[in-house]
Amino acid sequence: HLKPAWIWALVLPLLVLAGCNSKPPASAGATVKTGAAETVYEGTIVAVGDSLTAGLRVDEDQAYPAQLARRLKADGYAFRVVNAGVSGETSSGTLARIQWVISALKPDIVILETGANDGLRGIDPNLVAENLDQLLTRLKAAGVQVVLAGMRMLPNLGAEYTRAFARVYPEQAQKHQVLLMPFFLEGVAGDASLNQADGLHPTAQGYKRVVDHLYPYVLKAIARYRAAHAGKGG
Repeated sequence: HLKPAWIWALVLPLLVLAGCNSKPPASAGATVKTGAAETVYEGTIVAVGDSLTAGLRVDEDQAYPAQLARRLKADGYAFRVVNAGVSGETSSGTLARIQWVISALKPDIVILETGANDGLRGIDPNLVAENLDQLLTRLKAAGVQVVLAGMRMLPNLGAEYTRAFARVYPEQAQKHQVLLMPFFLEGVAGDASLNQADGLHPTAQGYKRVVDHLYPYVLKAIARYRAAHAGKGG
């Protein structure tokens, strides 16, 4: 259960400072060998985002992309999962590197988590919307299925700003017809038992909760990917 909003308001600004510790993209779902045979993957899921995706201050195998990879494997889904999170990144930074993500990582599905740092810096929600618009346009043009992870901002930023920011994600998801996870940190934000000492970044158990909420959207994205793939003749 979420704690009162004022607790979240006190701890969330620490993201800007903590997110400065840049962490390079890393593979969370490396090829797994069974005996002498390598796993044949049906597709590639790339987790794109900031420190919340990168897994700041948790072991790489406990960040959400690695936990997602294990859960998919356990359920019989042969999808490689790559952690392409960069700590401290804004939506403008994500836009600047998205073409590299598309060309180098060749994703079939992208989980797009970005914008928290924009909001904390008071960046105009219209710019966040423009960046998301371009991100989703490029991903769609590349034939990538997208799960857009929504973000919410603090009440102390002002009611008008908070409402404007909150509208960005559902509006862009609707415009581009992509799957929307309404709030990436649902059930985690403000819960001390699921966050690190900074009160913001999830612990390994917090990331497990993130995966619990994210998982149904990933399965829907896989279904869309399979339908699109089948429609092209296999």
